[in-house]
Amino acid sequence: MNNALFQFPAPKNEPVFGYESCSQEKRLLIEELERQYETEIEIPLIIGGKEVRTGKIGKVTMPTNHSHVLAKYHQCTAKEVKMAIDAALKARKEWAEMPYVDRASIILRAAELFSKKYRYLINAACMLGQGKNAMQAEIDSACEAIDFMRFNPYYAAQIYSDQPFSPTTDCINRVEYRGLEGFIYSITPFNFTAIAVNLNISPVLMGNVTVWKPATTAILSNYYAMKILQEAGVPDGVINFLPGKGSVISDVVLNHPDFAGIHFTGSTAVFQSFWKTVGENIGKYKTYPKLVGETGGKDFIFAHKSANAKELAVAIVRGSFEYQGQKCSAASRAYIPKSLWADTKKYVGEMLEEIKVGDVRDFGNFVNAVIDEASFDNIAGYIERAKNSKDAEVIFGGKCDKSVGYFVEPTVIEAKKADYESMAEEIFGPVITIFVYEDNDFEKTLNICNETSPYALTGSIFAYDRYAVLAADKILRHSSGNFYINDKPTGAVVGQQPFGGGRASGTNDKAGSYLNLVRWVSPRAIKENLNPPTDYRYAFLDDRLPF
Repeated sequence: MNNALFQFPAPKNEPVFGYESCSQEKRLLIEELERQYETEIEIPLIIGGKEVRTGKIGKVTMPTNHSHVLAKYHQCTAKEVKMAIDAALKARKEWAEMPYVDRASIILRAAELFSKKYRYLINAACMLGQGKNAMQAEIDSACEAIDFMRFNPYYAAQIYSDQPFSPTTDCINRVEYRGLEGFIYSITPFNFTAIAVNLNISPVLMGNVTVWKPATTAILSNYYAMKILQEAGVPDGVINFLPGKGSVISDVVLNHPDFAGIHFTGSTAVFQSFWKTVGENIGKYKTYPKLVGETGGKDFIFAHKSANAKELAVAIVRGSFEYQGQKCSAASRAYIPKSLWADTKKYVGEMLEEIKVGDVRDFGNFVNAVIDEASFDNIAGYIERAKNSKDAEVIFGGKCDKSVGYFVEPTVIEAKKADYESMAEEIFGPVITIFVYEDNDFEKTLNICNETSPYALTGSIFAYDRYAVLAADKILRHSSGNFYINDKPTGAVVGQQPFGGGRASGTNDKAGSYLNLVRWVSPRAIKENLNPPTDYRYAFLDDRLPF
């Protein structure tokens, strides 16, 4: 039924538009930015394909100008959550029985709509609503979202075609890859529109249905993504869009007997709370739910004395400050040998002198605003404590201003102690902390890096001494799920670097590969006997003696 005999051609990554001066794509994006900036829209819930308005209203504002309202959205209550679950379960049987090629064709059509018809709409919404500059939005809400939609069908076909051996001519063995028995709860983050898309389409492609709770601070682009998926042909009820409070939605979802799994990106604390609640409720469910999540990170850059100082400095600036450090993979701590520190510090300082901070609509700004006031206050707290600590020094940046937008200057802290708080704790902002170590303490400091943080998402080693690279690879083996050599620890590309980490960073189910998709199927092994026996006796039952 769902086993794919058809193999889609190997996909290619979506080309990234550069938005150079006087280019057509820059002109079209600016026009769409202006249109959305001037147009306040109303965002409903979408349940069973129908728009639902509750009258319980929230506002979508710009991080770079928090007094400007982009949209008003309706928030769900427990009543609408139950409606969404019912709609999902109603849609499930017919969707699960749809041939794989037809499900995949819908997702591939959505990729075409993202790529061509709606590229500037989704990018502008991501820029205005989530505070991304043009390049960061292009990579995220266009290219990565499109890549997920094109690569997932290719990987799914590989899963479906993986069939068991039939050793004799009198039987046929096969595996049917069924969707899970129930519905999937999709909880998506503010920082990547592509993740919001993938957390729904990956289970949906495999024959599942979802109840989708979008991040409040990403509702604008997520709503447009939902509408595009509907236009592509996703049937009513297969994906149900539920803006609202996570506590309200989760209370209903996690107590429902047909709850079959969570697909999550967000905070470690929230994901851990889901595990606890699911454990307490395990007797309520028809099946054991699958929990797939990517959570926090305290991602590192580690330099050996054989590294190139300028290459290292560029990795620090790009890895730490693109999208204001609001990436799970962003560089948040660095370990630099004393012999490299003076040159590295000089290069970083020169780059930070050039970097501009401001509104996303000004394409000259490299850094924009952090997502909301709570995030701003948290980041500002770390910076203020570093300014007042004997164990740390703010050597670049450190200014914070939320009078118009939530602007935090790119900040570099030098820690005097390897376990200083900003070396160990996730900040999720444009802040990196540097620890300078003695050149001869390379392996000792590698072990400190491995043991300092509970997270294990991304990390990188800068070195041209291959023995140093091998030492880092060995000692830091479990410190990151994505490891980079002479590169910043951000920027995983679908189909090239499957993404995910272990320890407190998640279940490491590798978005952008077959490893994630295989979590959303429940295999059934089937054996057909073509020549059934007609005698119950086996040969050993012959009681005649051999002599």
